[in-house]
Amino acid sequence: MAKIPTARLSRLLTGWSSEGAAPLPRRLADALRELAERADVAPGSTLPSQRELAGVLGVSRSTVTAAYSLLEAEGWLESRRGSGSRLRGSGALEQSPDEERHGGEGRLASFDARMSGADLSSGALDGLGAVADTVGALSGAELAPLLRADGYLTHGLPELREGIAAYYRGAGLPTEPEQILITAGSQQAVWLVAQSLVEPGDTVVVENPTYRGALEALRSRGARLVPVGGDRPGAGGTGSDAAALRRLGAKVRPRLVYLQPSVHNPTGRSLDGAALREWASALGERELFTVEDTACAELGLADNGAPVPLSARLPVTSTITVGTLSKLFWGGLRVGWVRSSPHIVARLAKIKTSVDLSCSVVDQLVASRLLASLPQARTARREVLREQLAGAEKLLRSRAPHWEWDRPAGGPALWVRVPGTDTEALAQLARRRGVAVVPGSAFSAVDGFRDRLRLPYAHGVDLLERALPTLLDCAERSRVPAGG
Repeated sequence: MAKIPTARLSRLLTGWSSEGAAPLPRRLADALRELAERADVAPGSTLPSQRELAGVLGVSRSTVTAAYSLLEAEGWLESRRGSGSRLRGSGALEQSPDEERHGGEGRLASFDARMSGADLSSGALDGLGAVADTVGALSGAELAPLLRADGYLTHGLPELREGIAAYYRGAGLPTEPEQILITAGSQQAVWLVAQSLVEPGDTVVVENPTYRGALEALRSRGARLVPVGGDRPGAGGTGSDAAALRRLGAKVRPRLVYLQPSVHNPTGRSLDGAALREWASALGERELFTVEDTACAELGLADNGAPVPLSARLPVTSTITVGTLSKLFWGGLRVGWVRSSPHIVARLAKIKTSVDLSCSVVDQLVASRLLASLPQARTARREVLREQLAGAEKLLRSRAPHWEWDRPAGGPALWVRVPGTDTEALAQLARRRGVAVVPGSAFSAVDGFRDRLRLPYAHGVDLLERALPTLLDCAERSRVPAGG
């Protein structure tokens, strides 16, 4: 694993020394641990030497030595003579649950205890009432036939697979149930794709930025990630990113291309018809295997109905489409899927069976009923998202007029540019003050977008308003020196 540059680590650690009452080594150790918890520093990364880090942080070497020792004792650091100190992604196994310090999007409990704080690290939406209604309406008569079998449905509940196939047929994409594999949400679907199709060293093309969960899944397989595009891939229907793919394809043949054409995470953009045609043409010319992630596609702000997948323009034998009900209905409903050829579905199902045998049959039964109310759920979400977006934009224009963003086509968040600010350092400072936010670099395969934030608006204006003073202050304290 690569060594993290000392300068970058120092930017991530901005503010650690001035906040908190603990001794300096303890504060430094906690700051390094938080980077590991949030995967801001990749697990397995080699830290700078004690002398290097002490020099850039302006502290004594003994402070860094003591901090490293604390991390090693807690299982967060592994030191080997001649190899340096390697940061682990988790602490000691014997650590009790009360002592664990959870990172990323799982730290809601700590923020509940800090009334002045705000968790903006996740864009996940509250559940729709339709979920409770559907669960409450399930009857013993519906469950009885399922209970007469062992419940291990390796490919998924047949009626749900047919329902999803019908969903795609309604969107203009001929699909049979044999082409559907039910997964525990779209994240598992992306993970299965990476495990099945990618070998260490394979070249994988991704948009820049892109969904960070996909980056994690692909990196875990040792993929060589090659980004194309910029803030808004395909914006304006110019097909510019498809042109970049063509140029890249002339030099190297990637194992696969991972795309989010509809309601992209984190930018919220959707490709228009012209851009979709350009992408389909570029992918088809080179016969490139395409993974189309449509996890957020049902969160569009326009009255367009079901989005037509890019895969409708590509051969099924070289295409995987990932979908989910978890984004639209509720994150606690862990039901996603893969659509592809029966051969690929069988290949993915074999790997999935080795992991969890089968998804929850009850969840799948609920999901199959919810499919019937999908148009109504889509409308309900759209109305609320429009209202929340309008409120968030009004607030930001008033309180942060120098921040920049493009109005998204959908999704729960804004992709905000904070000019002149290192948002990695901003996020580090804000977290210490009870506000969790994700910097733009987390969505980049090449550590880009260091002046961007993903700023969820779908939790309501009140939460954003509470967090904004802290974010503005931390942004000012994290400004990049001119020429830096």
